[in-house]
Amino acid sequence: MNLATRERLFGFRHAFDSPVTLWITIAVIAALLIAALIIWLLRAAGRSSDKLHDELVKRVVSWAVMTPLLLGPVLLGAAWTILAVAILSILCYREFARATGFFRHRSLSIVVVLGIIATTFAIADHWYGFFVAVPPLTMVLLAMVAILRDEPRGYTQRVSLGVISFLLFGHCLGHLGYMANDADFRPIVMLIILTVELNDVFAYITGKTFGHRKITPQTSPNKTLGGAVGALVLTTTLVSTVGHFVFAGSGVDTPAKLIGLGLIVSVAGQFGDLMVSSIKRDIGIKDMGVTIPGHGGLLDRFDSMLLVAPAVFHYIAFFRGFGIDQPARIFTGG
Repeated sequence: MNLATRERLFGFRHAFDSPVTLWITIAVIAALLIAALIIWLLRAAGRSSDKLHDELVKRVVSWAVMTPLLLGPVLLGAAWTILAVAILSILCYREFARATGFFRHRSLSIVVVLGIIATTFAIADHWYGFFVAVPPLTMVLLAMVAILRDEPRGYTQRVSLGVISFLLFGHCLGHLGYMANDADFRPIVMLIILTVELNDVFAYITGKTFGHRKITPQTSPNKTLGGAVGALVLTTTLVSTVGHFVFAGSGVDTPAKLIGLGLIVSVAGQFGDLMVSSIKRDIGIKDMGVTIPGHGGLLDRFDSMLLVAPAVFHYIAFFRGFGIDQPARIFTGG
């Protein structure tokens, strides 16, 4: 492992080499402080009920806790970012497995977890060939292990749940971790995390303000056409503006490509949210968990990222690549 690779993996001293990273960090902290001030002013002016006040406080406190957990690993280095994504993948999978009952199939659940671990190793090793090979190999193993129970009834459902579990929480989320193999991963990853979360906020605010026509009343009754369009416009504008500084001088830094990136973040993010809502409606639950007060489970909070991460990864990789100037197969020495 050369010095440059070691610094990328563990070099927290380079956390703010990109001014965009510093701007985003300051903006997030400022937003939390402003939100706390607004809640206090609403309370002091008697404009919020006890229930609304408690709900707002719960959400801000949750974000105050989640913010260092989200941004901290990115600032510390690529190794910590990859590890954080792996932990997030396993925790989201755990919520999904418990909600759907898949955890009862212990042997298949072990295969899914092993697939996530193998994906994490491929990411940390910067071994893209293995990263691409893990999904089909995991699906083959799931299909084989499921036969060993000698229970044909329910076989298709068991294998299907195992495959979708790994693909969504292991491979799709894994693309976010693979971005850490790029020398300039910090501003890219922080831009994606920030805009994906704000995409939900924009949809909520514009939906409450302009939304009247519901788009998927059976899947997510609160989703409106006004909210979807509002999020599309605001998120695309934000991604295009900040993305110009993140990708300055690269193949992504043209107005058309930056707008395309913004559209992908917003559209994929909204469909990721609707996808998990569909799963919850299908199995008859409101939230995937209770891990985050005011937000539900981790999967309820990071559902948008499931589709955004792979879509954005391959879009950016097509124009500029990810980590193409970094040593590959760091540990296996290929």
